[in-house]
Amino acid sequence: MKLLVVSFVLVLSSSAFAQSPSGSTVFTDHCATCHAGNDQRIPTVAALRQRTPEAILDTLTTGAMRQQGAELSDTERRAVAEFLGGRSAATAASSESARCANPAPFDPAQGASWNGWGPDSSNARFQSAAQAGLTAENTPKLKLQWALGFPNANTARAQPTIAGGRIFVGSQDGTVYSLDAKTGCTIWTFKAKSGVRTAIVLGASSGASTPLYFGDGRANVYALNASTGTQLWTQNVETHPSSHITGAPALYQNRLYVPVASGEEGQGNNKNYECCTFRGSVVALNIANGNVVWKTYTIPTEPRTLGRNAGGAVRWGPSGAGVWGAPAIDAKRHAVYAATGNMYTEPQTGSSDAVMAFDMDNGKLLWISQVLQKDVFVVGCNQPNPANCPSSDNLGPDFDFGNPPMLVTTPAGRDLIVIGQKSAVGWALDPDKKGAVVWEYHVGKGSALGGMEFGSATDGVNAYFPVNDAGQPTAGEVHAVVLETGARAWKASPRPVLCGERSRGCSPGIEAAATVIPGVLFIGAMDGGLRAYSTQDGSILWEFNTNIDFTTVNGVAAKGASINGAGAAVANGMLFVNSGYGALGGRPGNVLLAFGVE
Repeated sequence: MKLLVVSFVLVLSSSAFAQSPSGSTVFTDHCATCHAGNDQRIPTVAALRQRTPEAILDTLTTGAMRQQGAELSDTERRAVAEFLGGRSAATAASSESARCANPAPFDPAQGASWNGWGPDSSNARFQSAAQAGLTAENTPKLKLQWALGFPNANTARAQPTIAGGRIFVGSQDGTVYSLDAKTGCTIWTFKAKSGVRTAIVLGASSGASTPLYFGDGRANVYALNASTGTQLWTQNVETHPSSHITGAPALYQNRLYVPVASGEEGQGNNKNYECCTFRGSVVALNIANGNVVWKTYTIPTEPRTLGRNAGGAVRWGPSGAGVWGAPAIDAKRHAVYAATGNMYTEPQTGSSDAVMAFDMDNGKLLWISQVLQKDVFVVGCNQPNPANCPSSDNLGPDFDFGNPPMLVTTPAGRDLIVIGQKSAVGWALDPDKKGAVVWEYHVGKGSALGGMEFGSATDGVNAYFPVNDAGQPTAGEVHAVVLETGARAWKASPRPVLCGERSRGCSPGIEAAATVIPGVLFIGAMDGGLRAYSTQDGSILWEFNTNIDFTTVNGVAAKGASINGAGAAVANGMLFVNSGYGALGGRPGNVLLAFGVE
Protein backbone atom coordinates (compact mmCIF):
# COMPACT_ATOMS: atom_id res chain seq x y z
CA MET A 1 0.00 0.00 0.00
CA LYS A 2 2.26 2.82 -1.21
CA LEU A 3 0.00 5.29 -2.98
CA LEU A 4 -0.47 8.48 -1.00
CA VAL A 5 -1.20 12.04 -2.02
CA VAL A 6 1.69 14.32 -1.02
CA SER A 7 -0.58 16.83 0.68
CA PHE A 8 -2.07 14.04 2.75
CA VAL A 9 1.41 13.04 3.92
CA LEU A 10 2.12 16.63 4.89
CA VAL A 11 -1.09 16.88 6.86
CA LEU A 12 -0.28 13.71 8.76
CA SER A 13 3.34 14.62 9.43
CA SER A 14 2.40 18.08 10.73
CA SER A 15 -0.37 16.75 12.96
CA ALA A 16 -0.04 16.92 16.70
CA PHE A 17 -0.69 13.20 16.71
CA ALA A 18 2.35 12.37 14.56
CA GLN A 19 4.59 11.71 17.53
CA SER A 20 6.52 8.84 15.97
CA PRO A 21 8.16 9.24 12.54
CA SER A 22 8.45 5.48 12.27
CA GLY A 23 4.73 5.15 13.01
CA SER A 24 3.97 7.69 10.31
CA THR A 25 6.12 5.77 7.85
CA VAL A 26 4.47 2.47 8.70
CA PHE A 27 1.05 4.01 8.20
CA THR A 28 2.06 5.58 4.87
CA ASP A 29 3.61 2.39 3.52
CA HIS A 30 1.08 -0.17 4.75
CA CYS A 31 -2.21 1.48 5.65
CA ALA A 32 -2.85 4.79 3.92
CA THR A 33 -4.05 3.52 0.55
CA CYS A 34 -7.12 1.96 2.13
CA HIS A 35 -7.75 4.33 5.03
CA ALA A 36 -7.31 7.46 2.88
CA GLY A 37 -9.89 6.20 0.38
CA ASN A 38 -13.63 6.78 0.18
CA ASP A 39 -14.95 3.28 0.93
CA GLN A 40 -17.39 3.78 3.81
CA ARG A 41 -16.65 0.31 5.21
CA ILE A 42 -13.06 1.35 5.95
CA PRO A 43 -12.43 3.75 8.90
CA THR A 44 -10.95 7.11 7.94
CA VAL A 45 -7.80 8.47 9.56
CA ALA A 46 -10.01 10.76 11.66
CA ALA A 47 -11.99 7.76 12.88
CA LEU A 48 -8.81 5.81 13.67
CA ARG A 49 -7.53 8.71 15.75
CA GLN A 50 -10.54 8.41 18.02
CA ARG A 51 -9.38 4.93 19.05
CA THR A 52 -6.94 4.22 21.83
CA PRO A 53 -3.52 2.85 20.82
CA GLU A 54 -4.37 -0.25 22.86
CA ALA A 55 -7.51 -0.84 20.76
CA ILE A 56 -5.58 -0.35 17.50
CA LEU A 57 -2.85 -2.71 18.67
CA ASP A 58 -5.46 -5.30 19.63
CA THR A 59 -7.10 -5.00 16.19
CA LEU A 60 -3.73 -5.59 14.50
CA THR A 61 -2.78 -8.58 16.65
CA THR A 62 -5.97 -10.52 17.42
CA GLY A 63 -8.77 -8.56 15.77
CA ALA A 64 -10.20 -7.92 12.32
CA MET A 65 -6.90 -6.59 10.89
CA ARG A 66 -4.68 -9.38 12.19
CA GLN A 67 -3.78 -10.56 8.68
CA GLN A 68 -2.57 -7.08 7.76
CA GLY A 69 -0.88 -6.84 11.15
CA ALA A 70 0.92 -10.11 10.56
CA GLU A 71 2.91 -8.39 7.80
CA LEU A 72 4.34 -5.98 10.40
CA SER A 73 6.83 -6.54 13.19
CA ASP A 74 5.84 -6.07 16.83
CA THR A 75 7.67 -2.73 16.81
CA GLU A 76 5.88 -1.57 13.66
CA ARG A 77 2.45 -2.52 15.02
CA ARG A 78 3.10 -0.61 18.23
CA ALA A 79 4.50 2.38 16.34
CA VAL A 80 1.50 2.78 14.05
CA ALA A 81 -0.89 2.27 16.98
CA GLU A 82 0.83 5.03 18.96
CA PHE A 83 0.99 7.29 15.90
CA LEU A 84 -2.76 7.02 15.33
CA GLY A 85 -3.73 6.88 19.00
CA GLY A 86 -1.70 9.97 19.86
CA ARG A 87 0.12 8.54 22.89
CA SER A 88 2.24 5.64 24.04
CA ALA A 89 0.49 2.31 24.28
CA ALA A 90 0.27 1.01 27.80
CA THR A 91 -0.77 -2.35 29.06
CA ALA A 92 -4.49 -2.62 28.50
CA ALA A 93 -6.48 -0.96 31.21
CA SER A 94 -8.32 -3.15 33.67
CA SER A 95 -11.79 -4.11 32.57
CA GLU A 96 -12.95 -4.64 36.15
CA SER A 97 -16.29 -3.02 36.88
CA ALA A 98 -17.69 -2.30 40.28
CA ARG A 99 -18.14 -5.79 41.71
CA CYS A 100 -21.49 -6.87 43.08
CA ALA A 101 -21.19 -7.18 46.85
CA ASN A 102 -23.35 -10.26 47.44
CA PRO A 103 -24.81 -11.53 44.16
CA ALA A 104 -27.69 -13.97 44.51
CA PRO A 105 -27.15 -17.49 43.13
CA PHE A 106 -27.85 -17.65 39.43
CA ASP A 107 -31.23 -19.16 38.62
CA PRO A 108 -32.01 -19.04 34.86
CA ALA A 109 -35.66 -19.93 35.56
CA GLN A 110 -36.15 -16.76 37.60
CA GLY A 111 -37.85 -14.03 35.58
CA ALA A 112 -38.03 -13.54 31.83
CA SER A 113 -35.17 -13.97 29.39
CA TRP A 114 -33.78 -12.93 26.02
CA ASN A 115 -31.54 -15.79 24.91
CA GLY A 116 -29.12 -15.37 22.02
CA TRP A 117 -29.85 -13.46 18.84
CA GLY A 118 -33.50 -13.73 18.58
CA PRO A 119 -34.58 -14.34 21.54
CA ASP A 120 -35.05 -17.95 20.38
CA SER A 121 -33.67 -20.07 17.57
CA SER A 122 -36.28 -18.87 15.04
CA ASN A 123 -34.36 -15.53 14.82
CA ALA A 124 -37.65 -13.62 14.69
CA ARG A 125 -36.42 -11.03 17.23
CA PHE A 126 -39.92 -11.03 18.75
CA GLN A 127 -40.43 -10.93 22.53
CA SER A 128 -43.87 -11.79 23.91
CA ALA A 129 -45.74 -9.39 26.19
CA ALA A 130 -45.26 -11.67 29.20
CA GLN A 131 -41.50 -11.89 28.65
CA ALA A 132 -41.02 -8.25 27.63
CA GLY A 133 -42.77 -6.62 30.59
CA LEU A 134 -43.15 -3.55 28.37
CA THR A 135 -46.18 -2.30 26.44
CA ALA A 136 -46.95 0.39 23.91
CA GLU A 137 -48.52 2.35 26.79
CA ASN A 138 -45.52 2.36 29.12
CA THR A 139 -42.74 2.51 26.51
CA PRO A 140 -42.80 6.36 26.53
CA LYS A 141 -41.89 6.18 30.24
CA LEU A 142 -38.54 4.45 29.61
CA LYS A 143 -35.64 6.14 31.42
CA LEU A 144 -31.94 5.37 31.56
CA GLN A 145 -31.17 3.25 34.63
CA TRP A 146 -27.42 2.67 34.27
CA ALA A 147 -24.56 2.61 31.78
CA LEU A 148 -21.44 0.46 31.54
CA GLY A 149 -18.31 1.54 29.67
CA PHE A 150 -16.20 -0.93 27.73
CA PRO A 151 -12.49 -0.10 28.26
CA ASN A 152 -10.14 0.36 25.29
CA ALA A 153 -13.00 0.04 22.81
CA ASN A 154 -14.36 2.09 19.96
CA THR A 155 -17.14 -0.32 19.05
CA ALA A 156 -19.94 -1.84 21.14
CA ARG A 157 -21.81 -4.28 18.95
CA ALA A 158 -22.52 -7.51 20.84
CA GLN A 159 -26.09 -8.61 21.49
CA PRO A 160 -26.84 -8.67 25.26
CA THR A 161 -28.40 -11.85 26.65
CA ILE A 162 -30.81 -11.64 29.61
CA ALA A 163 -31.52 -14.51 32.00
CA GLY A 164 -32.03 -15.01 35.72
CA GLY A 165 -31.71 -11.31 36.48
CA ARG A 166 -28.31 -11.13 34.78
CA ILE A 167 -26.89 -9.68 31.58
CA PHE A 168 -24.26 -11.58 29.60
CA VAL A 169 -22.44 -9.56 26.95
CA GLY A 170 -19.15 -9.67 25.07
CA SER A 171 -16.86 -6.78 24.16
CA GLN A 172 -14.34 -5.65 21.58
CA ASP A 173 -11.31 -6.59 23.69
CA GLY A 174 -12.61 -10.11 24.27
CA THR A 175 -13.94 -9.58 27.78
CA VAL A 176 -17.26 -11.28 28.49
CA TYR A 177 -19.27 -9.73 31.32
CA SER A 178 -21.87 -11.15 33.66
CA LEU A 179 -23.76 -8.17 35.12
CA ASP A 180 -26.62 -7.61 37.50
CA ALA A 181 -29.50 -6.50 35.29
CA LYS A 182 -30.90 -3.99 37.78
CA THR A 183 -27.70 -2.23 38.78
CA GLY A 184 -25.01 -3.08 36.21
CA CYS A 185 -22.54 -4.25 38.84
CA THR A 186 -20.19 -7.01 37.71
CA ILE A 187 -20.58 -10.59 38.90
CA TRP A 188 -17.73 -12.07 36.86
CA THR A 189 -15.63 -11.49 33.75
CA PHE A 190 -13.92 -13.87 31.32
CA LYS A 191 -11.25 -13.00 28.74
CA ALA A 192 -11.56 -14.70 25.36
CA LYS A 193 -8.67 -14.96 22.89
CA SER A 194 -10.16 -12.29 20.61
CA GLY A 195 -13.04 -9.83 20.45
CA VAL A 196 -16.54 -11.15 21.08
CA ARG A 197 -19.39 -9.72 19.00
CA THR A 198 -21.70 -12.73 18.93
CA ALA A 199 -24.75 -12.94 21.10
CA ILE A 200 -24.32 -15.35 24.01
CA VAL A 201 -26.53 -18.43 24.08
CA LEU A 202 -27.63 -19.95 27.37
CA GLY A 203 -28.00 -23.71 27.55
CA ALA A 204 -30.21 -25.93 29.71
CA SER A 205 -29.26 -26.32 33.35
CA SER A 206 -27.56 -29.53 34.40
CA GLY A 207 -27.40 -29.83 38.15
CA ALA A 208 -25.86 -26.69 39.61
CA SER A 209 -24.32 -25.65 36.30
CA THR A 210 -25.87 -23.74 33.41
CA PRO A 211 -23.64 -23.46 30.32
CA LEU A 212 -23.40 -20.51 27.99
CA TYR A 213 -21.89 -20.48 24.50
CA PHE A 214 -20.38 -17.87 22.19
CA GLY A 215 -17.74 -17.35 19.48
CA ASP A 216 -14.86 -14.92 19.06
CA GLY A 217 -12.97 -13.06 16.34
CA ARG A 218 -10.58 -15.96 15.73
CA ALA A 219 -13.24 -18.63 15.16
CA ASN A 220 -12.99 -20.03 18.67
CA VAL A 221 -16.17 -21.28 20.36
CA TYR A 222 -16.44 -21.29 24.15
CA ALA A 223 -18.60 -22.93 26.77
CA LEU A 224 -18.60 -21.29 30.22
CA ASN A 225 -20.33 -21.93 33.51
CA ALA A 226 -22.92 -19.15 33.61
CA SER A 227 -22.76 -18.95 37.41
CA THR A 228 -19.01 -18.48 37.72
CA GLY A 229 -17.55 -17.71 34.29
CA THR A 230 -15.33 -20.79 34.48
CA GLN A 231 -14.42 -22.22 31.09
CA LEU A 232 -15.93 -25.65 30.41
CA TRP A 233 -14.36 -26.16 26.98
CA THR A 234 -13.21 -24.31 23.88
CA GLN A 235 -13.02 -25.39 20.24
CA ASN A 236 -11.50 -23.75 17.18
CA VAL A 237 -13.84 -24.37 14.24
CA GLU A 238 -11.81 -22.84 11.38
CA THR A 239 -8.03 -22.51 10.98
CA HIS A 240 -8.04 -19.97 8.14
CA PRO A 241 -6.19 -16.94 9.57
CA SER A 242 -8.93 -14.48 8.58
CA SER A 243 -11.84 -16.49 9.94
CA HIS A 244 -14.14 -15.25 12.68
CA ILE A 245 -17.55 -15.81 14.20
CA THR A 246 -19.94 -12.86 14.03
CA GLY A 247 -23.32 -14.60 14.12
CA ALA A 248 -24.65 -16.12 17.32
CA PRO A 249 -24.53 -19.90 17.54
CA ALA A 250 -27.88 -21.69 17.47
CA LEU A 251 -28.61 -24.29 20.16
CA TYR A 252 -30.93 -27.25 19.75
CA GLN A 253 -30.97 -30.26 22.04
CA ASN A 254 -27.37 -31.51 22.30
CA ARG A 255 -25.94 -29.62 19.31
CA LEU A 256 -24.56 -26.12 18.87
CA TYR A 257 -24.67 -24.84 15.27
CA VAL A 258 -21.95 -22.28 14.58
CA PRO A 259 -21.75 -19.90 11.57
CA VAL A 260 -18.27 -19.05 10.24
CA ALA A 261 -17.40 -15.86 8.35
CA SER A 262 -14.17 -14.11 7.37
CA GLY A 263 -12.38 -10.79 7.01
CA GLU A 264 -10.38 -11.96 4.00
CA GLU A 265 -12.59 -9.77 1.82
CA GLY A 266 -10.57 -6.83 3.16
CA GLN A 267 -7.45 -7.89 1.21
CA GLY A 268 -8.64 -6.51 -2.11
CA ASN A 269 -5.96 -3.82 -2.34
CA ASN A 270 -3.06 -5.93 -1.06
CA LYS A 271 -1.10 -6.91 -4.16
CA ASN A 272 1.19 -9.13 -2.10
CA TYR A 273 -1.68 -11.22 -0.77
CA GLU A 274 -2.73 -14.51 -2.37
CA CYS A 275 -6.45 -13.82 -2.55
CA CYS A 276 -8.54 -15.73 -1.66
CA THR A 277 -8.86 -19.13 0.04
CA PHE A 278 -11.54 -18.82 2.74
CA ARG A 279 -14.83 -20.73 2.44
CA GLY A 280 -17.79 -20.11 4.74
CA SER A 281 -19.22 -22.97 6.77
CA VAL A 282 -21.68 -24.13 9.37
CA VAL A 283 -20.24 -26.33 12.12
CA ALA A 284 -22.18 -28.57 14.51
CA LEU A 285 -20.59 -29.13 17.93
CA ASN A 286 -21.38 -31.57 20.71
CA ILE A 287 -22.36 -29.33 23.63
CA ALA A 288 -20.93 -31.76 26.17
CA ASN A 289 -17.32 -31.40 25.07
CA GLY A 290 -17.15 -29.09 22.04
CA ASN A 291 -16.19 -31.88 19.63
CA VAL A 292 -17.05 -31.32 15.98
CA VAL A 293 -19.99 -33.48 14.89
CA TRP A 294 -20.03 -32.18 11.33
CA LYS A 295 -18.77 -29.26 9.27
CA THR A 296 -20.27 -28.29 5.91
CA TYR A 297 -18.68 -25.67 3.68
CA THR A 298 -20.90 -23.26 1.80
CA ILE A 299 -18.60 -23.73 -1.22
CA PRO A 300 -18.06 -27.47 -1.72
CA THR A 301 -14.92 -27.29 -3.90
CA GLU A 302 -11.53 -26.24 -2.56
CA PRO A 303 -9.95 -23.14 -4.14
CA ARG A 304 -7.61 -23.64 -7.09
CA THR A 305 -5.13 -21.27 -8.71
CA LEU A 306 -6.64 -18.73 -11.10
CA GLY A 307 -3.50 -16.92 -12.22
CA ARG A 308 -1.65 -13.98 -10.69
CA ASN A 309 -2.57 -10.46 -9.67
CA ALA A 310 -0.78 -7.26 -10.71
CA GLY A 311 1.80 -7.75 -7.97
CA GLY A 312 2.59 -11.29 -9.01
CA ALA A 313 0.79 -12.99 -6.12
CA VAL A 314 -1.24 -16.10 -6.91
CA ARG A 315 -5.01 -15.66 -7.12
CA TRP A 316 -7.21 -18.47 -5.80
CA GLY A 317 -10.88 -19.35 -6.20
CA PRO A 318 -13.67 -20.01 -5.64
CA SER A 319 -13.79 -18.40 -2.21
CA GLY A 320 -16.11 -16.47 0.11
CA ALA A 321 -19.77 -17.12 0.94
CA GLY A 322 -19.24 -16.58 4.66
CA VAL A 323 -22.12 -16.98 7.10
CA TRP A 324 -22.44 -13.69 8.98
CA GLY A 325 -25.67 -14.20 10.91
CA ALA A 326 -27.16 -16.70 13.32
CA PRO A 327 -28.55 -19.91 11.84
CA ALA A 328 -32.27 -20.61 12.33
CA ILE A 329 -33.52 -23.94 13.65
CA ASP A 330 -36.48 -25.74 12.02
CA ALA A 331 -37.26 -28.67 14.32
CA LYS A 332 -40.30 -29.66 12.22
CA ARG A 333 -38.18 -30.26 9.11
CA HIS A 334 -35.07 -31.23 11.04
CA ALA A 335 -33.17 -28.47 9.26
CA VAL A 336 -30.74 -25.65 9.97
CA TYR A 337 -31.00 -22.53 7.78
CA ALA A 338 -28.07 -20.20 7.15
CA ALA A 339 -27.68 -17.17 4.88
CA THR A 340 -24.45 -16.59 2.96
CA GLY A 341 -22.35 -13.64 1.87
CA ASN A 342 -20.83 -12.74 -1.47
CA MET A 343 -18.01 -14.53 -3.30
CA TYR A 344 -14.47 -13.16 -2.90
CA THR A 345 -13.12 -14.68 -6.09
CA GLU A 346 -14.54 -16.46 -9.09
CA PRO A 347 -15.68 -18.91 -10.39
CA GLN A 348 -19.20 -18.12 -9.22
CA THR A 349 -21.03 -20.88 -7.38
CA GLY A 350 -24.72 -21.29 -6.63
CA SER A 351 -24.29 -20.86 -2.89
CA SER A 352 -23.34 -17.21 -2.41
CA ASP A 353 -26.05 -14.61 -1.65
CA ALA A 354 -28.30 -17.51 -0.73
CA VAL A 355 -30.24 -19.23 2.02
CA MET A 356 -28.99 -22.78 2.55
CA ALA A 357 -30.69 -25.64 4.38
CA PHE A 358 -28.66 -28.33 6.16
CA ASP A 359 -29.72 -31.59 7.77
CA MET A 360 -29.38 -31.28 11.55
CA ASP A 361 -27.89 -34.73 12.04
CA ASN A 362 -25.16 -34.88 9.44
CA GLY A 363 -24.84 -31.45 7.78
CA LYS A 364 -25.99 -32.76 4.41
CA LEU A 365 -27.11 -29.98 2.10
CA LEU A 366 -30.88 -30.16 1.65
CA TRP A 367 -31.36 -27.23 -0.70
CA ILE A 368 -30.03 -23.82 -1.77
CA SER A 369 -32.09 -20.76 -2.66
CA GLN A 370 -29.77 -18.28 -4.37
CA VAL A 371 -31.33 -14.87 -4.94
CA LEU A 372 -28.40 -13.10 -6.63
CA GLN A 373 -25.75 -14.47 -8.99
CA LYS A 374 -22.32 -13.11 -9.90
CA ASP A 375 -21.79 -11.17 -6.70
CA VAL A 376 -17.99 -11.48 -6.62
CA PHE A 377 -16.39 -8.68 -4.63
CA VAL A 378 -13.50 -7.76 -2.34
CA VAL A 379 -13.03 -4.43 -0.57
CA GLY A 380 -11.11 -2.03 -2.79
CA CYS A 381 -12.85 -2.84 -6.06
CA ASN A 382 -14.26 0.69 -6.05
CA GLN A 383 -10.78 2.19 -5.50
CA PRO A 384 -8.13 3.08 -8.13
CA ASN A 385 -5.89 0.19 -9.24
CA PRO A 386 -7.30 -2.61 -7.08
CA ALA A 387 -5.07 -5.66 -6.84
CA ASN A 388 -7.35 -8.65 -6.31
CA CYS A 389 -10.66 -7.79 -7.95
CA PRO A 390 -12.43 -10.11 -10.37
CA SER A 391 -13.03 -9.33 -14.02
CA SER A 392 -15.81 -6.86 -14.77
CA ASP A 393 -18.20 -9.59 -15.93
CA ASN A 394 -17.93 -11.23 -12.49
CA LEU A 395 -17.76 -8.10 -10.35
CA GLY A 396 -20.80 -7.83 -8.11
CA PRO A 397 -22.43 -5.07 -6.04
CA ASP A 398 -21.61 -6.71 -2.66
CA PHE A 399 -25.29 -7.40 -1.92
CA ASP A 400 -24.82 -10.39 0.35
CA PHE A 401 -26.86 -11.39 3.41
CA GLY A 402 -25.98 -9.83 6.75
CA ASN A 403 -29.50 -10.61 8.02
CA PRO A 404 -30.01 -14.01 9.63
CA PRO A 405 -32.95 -16.00 8.22
CA MET A 406 -36.16 -15.81 10.28
CA LEU A 407 -38.48 -18.81 10.49
CA VAL A 408 -42.05 -17.64 11.04
CA THR A 409 -45.60 -18.99 10.84
CA THR A 410 -48.19 -16.65 9.32
CA PRO A 411 -51.65 -16.13 10.86
CA ALA A 412 -53.00 -18.56 8.26
CA GLY A 413 -50.57 -21.23 9.44
CA ARG A 414 -48.05 -21.12 6.58
CA ASP A 415 -44.36 -21.43 7.41
CA LEU A 416 -42.00 -18.94 5.76
CA ILE A 417 -38.33 -18.07 5.85
CA VAL A 418 -38.16 -14.26 5.83
CA ILE A 419 -34.94 -12.33 5.34
CA GLY A 420 -33.73 -8.88 4.29
CA GLN A 421 -30.81 -8.45 1.91
CA LYS A 422 -28.24 -5.71 1.33
CA SER A 423 -29.83 -5.35 -2.11
CA ALA A 424 -32.77 -3.65 -0.32
CA VAL A 425 -35.01 -6.60 -1.10
CA GLY A 426 -36.95 -8.46 1.55
CA TRP A 427 -37.63 -12.10 0.72
CA ALA A 428 -40.14 -14.71 1.83
CA LEU A 429 -39.09 -18.27 0.95
CA ASP A 430 -41.00 -21.54 1.17
CA PRO A 431 -39.17 -24.13 3.31
CA ASP A 432 -41.36 -26.91 1.86
CA LYS A 433 -40.38 -26.06 -1.73
CA LYS A 434 -36.60 -25.83 -1.42
CA GLY A 435 -36.65 -22.13 -0.66
CA ALA A 436 -38.82 -21.10 -3.59
CA VAL A 437 -39.65 -17.38 -3.53
CA VAL A 438 -43.13 -16.67 -2.14
CA TRP A 439 -42.84 -12.91 -2.35
CA GLU A 440 -40.23 -10.18 -2.59
CA TYR A 441 -40.50 -6.64 -1.31
CA HIS A 442 -38.26 -3.74 -2.44
CA VAL A 443 -37.37 -0.92 -0.05
CA GLY A 444 -34.75 1.04 -2.01
CA LYS A 445 -31.64 0.76 -4.16
CA GLY A 446 -29.38 -1.20 -1.83
CA SER A 447 -25.73 -0.55 -0.99
CA ALA A 448 -22.57 -2.28 0.16
CA LEU A 449 -23.60 -1.23 3.67
CA GLY A 450 -27.04 -2.54 3.13
CA GLY A 451 -30.48 -1.87 2.05
CA MET A 452 -31.09 -4.20 4.99
CA GLU A 453 -27.87 -5.01 6.84
CA PHE A 454 -27.86 -6.82 10.20
CA GLY A 455 -31.36 -7.80 11.15
CA SER A 456 -35.06 -7.59 10.38
CA ALA A 457 -37.83 -8.68 12.75
CA THR A 458 -41.31 -10.18 12.66
CA ASP A 459 -44.20 -10.47 15.12
CA GLY A 460 -46.00 -13.17 13.13
CA VAL A 461 -48.25 -10.64 11.42
CA ASN A 462 -45.81 -8.30 9.69
CA ALA A 463 -42.15 -8.39 8.74
CA TYR A 464 -40.26 -5.22 9.70
CA PHE A 465 -37.47 -4.07 7.41
CA PRO A 466 -35.29 -1.14 8.59
CA VAL A 467 -33.44 0.53 5.72
CA ASN A 468 -29.87 1.77 5.54
CA ASP A 469 -29.50 2.49 1.79
CA ALA A 470 -26.40 4.62 2.40
CA GLY A 471 -26.59 8.03 0.75
CA GLN A 472 -30.10 7.53 -0.62
CA PRO A 473 -33.29 9.42 0.35
CA THR A 474 -34.68 6.09 1.58
CA ALA A 475 -32.00 5.82 4.30
CA GLY A 476 -33.76 5.54 7.65
CA GLU A 477 -37.11 4.33 6.39
CA VAL A 478 -38.85 1.50 8.20
CA HIS A 479 -41.23 -0.78 6.29
CA ALA A 480 -43.90 -3.08 7.73
CA VAL A 481 -44.83 -5.84 5.29
CA VAL A 482 -47.78 -8.20 5.60
CA LEU A 483 -46.41 -11.73 5.96
CA GLU A 484 -49.26 -13.41 4.11
CA THR A 485 -49.00 -11.32 0.96
CA GLY A 486 -45.80 -9.28 0.91
CA ALA A 487 -47.87 -6.09 0.63
CA ARG A 488 -46.92 -2.95 2.52
CA ALA A 489 -48.74 -2.39 5.79
CA TRP A 490 -47.08 0.99 6.43
CA LYS A 491 -43.87 2.93 5.88
CA ALA A 492 -42.18 5.29 8.35
CA SER A 493 -40.13 8.15 6.90
CA PRO A 494 -36.52 8.84 7.96
CA ARG A 495 -36.17 10.72 11.24
CA PRO A 496 -34.20 13.97 11.65
CA VAL A 497 -30.66 13.05 12.66
CA LEU A 498 -29.66 13.55 16.31
CA CYS A 499 -25.91 13.86 15.74
CA GLY A 500 -25.75 17.21 13.97
CA GLU A 501 -25.60 17.74 10.23
CA ARG A 502 -25.62 14.71 7.98
CA SER A 503 -22.13 13.45 7.24
CA ARG A 504 -20.21 10.21 7.21
CA GLY A 505 -21.43 8.30 10.24
CA CYS A 506 -24.15 10.85 11.00
CA SER A 507 -26.94 9.40 8.94
CA PRO A 508 -30.58 8.45 9.51
CA GLY A 509 -29.73 5.06 7.96
CA ILE A 510 -30.40 1.90 9.94
CA GLU A 511 -27.86 -0.93 9.86
CA ALA A 512 -28.64 -2.35 13.31
CA ALA A 513 -31.12 -5.14 13.93
CA ALA A 514 -34.73 -4.38 14.83
CA THR A 515 -36.52 -5.77 17.91
CA VAL A 516 -40.28 -6.17 18.25
CA ILE A 517 -42.67 -6.68 21.15
CA PRO A 518 -46.48 -6.52 20.92
CA GLY A 519 -47.28 -3.01 19.68
CA VAL A 520 -43.70 -1.68 19.65
CA LEU A 521 -40.71 -1.86 17.29
CA PHE A 522 -37.35 -0.79 18.79
CA ILE A 523 -34.62 0.32 16.38
CA GLY A 524 -31.24 2.03 16.81
CA ALA A 525 -29.80 4.09 13.95
CA MET A 526 -26.49 5.38 12.66
CA ASP A 527 -27.31 8.85 14.01
CA GLY A 528 -27.19 7.45 17.57
CA GLY A 529 -30.94 7.59 18.03
CA LEU A 530 -32.77 4.75 19.76
CA ARG A 531 -36.43 4.83 18.76
CA ALA A 532 -39.67 3.02 19.48
CA TYR A 533 -42.17 2.83 16.59
CA SER A 534 -45.80 1.81 16.85
CA THR A 535 -46.35 -1.47 15.00
CA GLN A 536 -49.81 -0.17 14.06
CA ASP A 537 -48.74 2.75 11.88
CA GLY A 538 -45.02 3.46 12.35
CA SER A 539 -45.54 6.54 14.51
CA ILE A 540 -42.85 7.37 17.08
CA LEU A 541 -43.65 6.39 20.66
CA TRP A 542 -40.27 7.20 22.25
CA GLU A 543 -36.82 8.44 21.29
CA PHE A 544 -33.49 8.61 23.13
CA ASN A 545 -30.33 10.37 21.94
CA THR A 546 -27.28 8.24 22.82
CA ASN A 547 -24.77 10.80 21.45
CA ILE A 548 -23.54 11.88 24.87
CA ASP A 549 -20.92 11.07 27.48
CA PHE A 550 -22.25 8.75 30.18
CA THR A 551 -21.43 8.34 33.85
CA THR A 552 -20.83 4.60 34.14
CA VAL A 553 -21.20 2.09 36.95
CA ASN A 554 -17.64 0.84 36.37
CA GLY A 555 -15.96 4.25 36.15
CA VAL A 556 -14.83 3.80 32.54
CA ALA A 557 -15.17 6.90 30.36
CA ALA A 558 -17.91 6.09 27.85
CA LYS A 559 -19.91 7.71 25.10
CA GLY A 560 -22.61 6.68 22.67
CA ALA A 561 -22.62 7.20 18.93
CA SER A 562 -23.74 5.14 15.92
CA ILE A 563 -25.87 2.14 16.83
CA ASN A 564 -25.07 -0.78 14.56
CA GLY A 565 -24.80 -4.55 14.50
CA ALA A 566 -26.96 -6.04 17.22
CA GLY A 567 -30.23 -4.49 18.32
CA ALA A 568 -32.00 -4.06 21.63
CA ALA A 569 -32.74 -6.95 24.00
CA VAL A 570 -35.95 -6.67 26.06
CA ALA A 571 -37.07 -8.65 29.13
CA ASN A 572 -38.52 -8.07 32.61
CA GLY A 573 -39.56 -4.50 31.80
CA MET A 574 -36.03 -3.45 30.83
CA LEU A 575 -34.31 -2.73 27.52
CA PHE A 576 -30.57 -3.13 26.93
CA VAL A 577 -28.64 -1.86 23.93
CA ASN A 578 -25.06 -1.08 22.92
CA SER A 579 -24.13 2.28 21.39
CA GLY A 580 -21.00 3.13 19.41
CA TYR A 581 -19.78 1.51 16.21
CA GLY A 582 -16.43 2.68 14.86
CA ALA A 583 -16.65 0.60 11.66
CA LEU A 584 -18.72 0.34 8.46
CA GLY A 585 -19.03 4.11 8.21
CA GLY A 586 -20.09 4.54 11.84
CA ARG A 587 -18.96 6.81 14.65
CA PRO A 588 -17.09 5.21 17.58
CA GLY A 589 -18.47 4.67 21.06
CA ASN A 590 -18.22 2.14 23.88
CA VAL A 591 -21.29 1.98 26.09
CA LEU A 592 -23.94 -0.52 27.19
CA LEU A 593 -27.18 1.21 28.18
CA ALA A 594 -29.98 -0.12 30.40
CA PHE A 595 -33.48 1.39 30.36
CA GLY A 596 -36.47 0.78 32.58
CA VAL A 597 -39.89 2.28 33.19
CA GLU A 598 -40.23 4.96 35.86
